[in-house]
Amino acid sequence: MNKPPQKRKKATSAASGDSTPSDEQDLEDISQEENPASATITVSAVEVPELTEQEQSDRLHLERKVERAFFEAGKALTELRDRRLYRSTHKTFEDYCRDRFAHSRQQSNYLIAAAGVYENLTTIGCQNVANENLTTNGCQILPTSERQVRAMTKLEPQEQQEVWLTAVELAGGKVPTGRIVKDVVQRIIERTQVPNSYRIGEVCQILAKDNPELRGKGGCWAIVNVVNDFSCSVRMWDGEYAVGLQHLKSDDYLPEECEQMRVICDRINRVYSSGLEESMQKFLESLGKLNRAYLTALEEKVLSLLESEITHKEAWG
Repeated sequence: MNKPPQKRKKATSAASGDSTPSDEQDLEDISQEENPASATITVSAVEVPELTEQEQSDRLHLERKVERAFFEAGKALTELRDRRLYRSTHKTFEDYCRDRFAHSRQQSNYLIAAAGVYENLTTIGCQNVANENLTTNGCQILPTSERQVRAMTKLEPQEQQEVWLTAVELAGGKVPTGRIVKDVVQRIIERTQVPNSYRIGEVCQILAKDNPELRGKGGCWAIVNVVNDFSCSVRMWDGEYAVGLQHLKSDDYLPEECEQMRVICDRINRVYSSGLEESMQKFLESLGKLNRAYLTALEEKVLSLLESEITHKEAWG
């Protein structure tokens, strides 16, 4: 059998000046060139032009617009509600918000309450920022969305300031998320918790403050029905309400005075719920704001007359 022809090796001379690399060197060089890890990539630097003074001014102006968007919406909704500018097309503010903005009443209330927090932070917060690192252009870092301040809406103005500054610090000097703010609020609530000292049957005054759910009830008296950890269920001239401890103040009546007011409350509530004409309801509402533990002779006479009218109606069906 004939043997296959053998390849002839290329002769090289040690003394030759030929610098042509050997086969092994060729393979090594090729291997290095084909290895991505050892490849060298040259990137040309692209120069980014600095903003001009006008562009910097425009950017700041537009950023402020974005940041204040929820505040402007809340302020506008407040004016639409308070001036009843919806009355030509809708009977209630709730219907108007749903049809015009696809907002639920709760969503609108969130924006309105958030605008109040934002305004509070700008009016009392900016003048009292102790840490200069938490300021931007001489003013406090402010919320940019309603969600960031939702947990603060039920706090007092000074507590809102404390919560916000703490949240900004925890966020590293940036605008904090709603979760960070909520956690800080919870810490303050736990720190300031006090035992509920109210008793069932005690007469208390309602402190509406900035709670929209207690609108029109400020200064009214109420009877404590249920005592919870941080709230009470109270009975008033027009029904029952769940009220936080910060919205209650004891009238410090004697036990017999509390019992007397409980009887008056039951009487007023029975007449009020019967649906009398508006003028009579206004009279009953005025009794709901008494700052004494008794009725005058005239008040007793009018209330007794209304009770007789209700009894007569019930008797005749």
